[in-house]
Amino acid sequence: MSAQRPEIANSIQTGSFRTNYHDTRQGAPVLLLHGSGPGVTAWANWNKVFPYLKESYRVIAPDMAGFGFTERVEGAVYNMNLWVRQAVDLMDALGIEKASLVGNSFGGALALTLAIRYPQRVDKLALMGSMGVSFPLTYGLDRVWGYTPSQANMEELLEIFTYDHSFATQALIKTRYESSTQPGFQESFSSMFPEPRQKGVEGMAGSQQYIRDIQNETLIIHGREDRVIPLETSLKLLSLIPNSQLHVFGKCGHWTQIERTEDFANLLLSFFGR
Repeated sequence: MSAQRPEIANSIQTGSFRTNYHDTRQGAPVLLLHGSGPGVTAWANWNKVFPYLKESYRVIAPDMAGFGFTERVEGAVYNMNLWVRQAVDLMDALGIEKASLVGNSFGGALALTLAIRYPQRVDKLALMGSMGVSFPLTYGLDRVWGYTPSQANMEELLEIFTYDHSFATQALIKTRYESSTQPGFQESFSSMFPEPRQKGVEGMAGSQQYIRDIQNETLIIHGREDRVIPLETSLKLLSLIPNSQLHVFGKCGHWTQIERTEDFANLLLSFFGR
């Protein structure tokens, strides 16, 4: 891990590019899949959770293609096929046959797709503020995907992400804004979810029949006041996935893992440890 940039950790070849990933190296593997906010990295999304999980599990958190410090390949088309292939290539490169998945928002849709396409590679599923079914584009998600770099825009996004705006500190706003302006970051991000952005929602949505066929034990987590991904999406996933349960946090927005870190981590530990 870089002393200057904790977001930069390990690097490994995944197909035609190198993936930046965090790895605690011991225990049953749990793959953490981040969301799709501007300037996001696996570290920014998950670092508060690492200390709670790493004593019991091997925590692996990659920067997905087009995000963070994973290598950007000229001409890459960022879509679910690429992200699924990257996740499987990462597991193969690390010698991991099967892992539990934790997916946040966009990462939840990726986790669901992995469970549908590669059921033999997936143990348990945890979905947090997850995409994966169709819903009308929210104002919050439209602002996230339509972000153009400025501190004012980043401040608005962090207030959209949180119920308790005290988590949206000036230091965090500055850090996330500066991250979003790293070379190549905005160029790849702005290409992923162009207008009309409802098309991006549908691109993240799996066939309901395929979702019904998911047999993995699934924990669904949502903040009741989520302004990016509505609670109704998790209620729909609960109705579709046979072996699922839902936990809803009141007075909590889209960033459950940040606003309710310890409670979120304890839910995962209990679920994975059963």
